[in-house]
Amino acid sequence: MPDYKKYFIISAPPAEVYMALTYPPSLCLWAGENAVMGTEPNSSFSLFDDSISGINLEFEPNKKLVQQWDFGDIEPPSIVTMKLHEHKQGCSLEVRHTNIPEEAWEDISTGWEDTYMASLLDFFN
Repeated sequence: MPDYKKYFIISAPPAEVYMALTYPPSLCLWAGENAVMGTEPNSSFSLFDDSISGINLEFEPNKKLVQQWDFGDIEPPSIVTMKLHEHKQGCSLEVRHTNIPEEAWEDISTGWEDTYMASLLDFFN
């Protein structure tokens, strides 16, 4: 199964980006009104009218978020790790998505850039 990795520069400090990724009211503003986010490990999340859903695995405030994305019963599970780094323009967000099912690769890689990150970047611009 293929992996996806890319860095995105966001014109906001890592703490604000982390809040946008994890704080339910902020998340709903950029990801849509039906976004759901638990804030504890093993809590559920859902974005973009349930197009993306899964379980939050790990939180490291202002630095890292790890999620398991739901693709049914695939093994090993599909894991998304988002790391936030200080950057002279604000924040460098490192996205690594592992174990993407072959049949979902094109939709997922395009979705990261054209939907997920485009929405987040618009939120801060």
